[in-house]
Amino acid sequence: MGNLQDVAVNERHQQYWRANIKILSVLLTIWFVVSYGCGILFVKQLNQFQFAGFKVGFWFAQQGSMIIFVLLIVAYIILMNKLDKKFDVDEK
Repeated sequence: MGNLQDVAVNERHQQYWRANIKILSVLLTIWFVVSYGCGILFVKQLNQFQFAGFKVGFWFAQQGSMIIFVLLIVAYIILMNKLDKKFDVDEK
């Protein structure tokens, strides 16, 4: 009987880590697109627009990528807390 419980725990553990990796992959992709794409690759296109008196490409390179990074950390905390509750591994 113990072997069946081990298999169930192992499967649940794998599901948890698959969901964790999915969350990380999405958030890291967003971070890469914003910091590298908007801050380096698409600067010329974004500089055609202005935000708070600054060209948008410059703004993303200087401020936007850092703000997005902090928001992604907050999103990670929220998503992981939900995932922990779903798999009943949260700190109570």
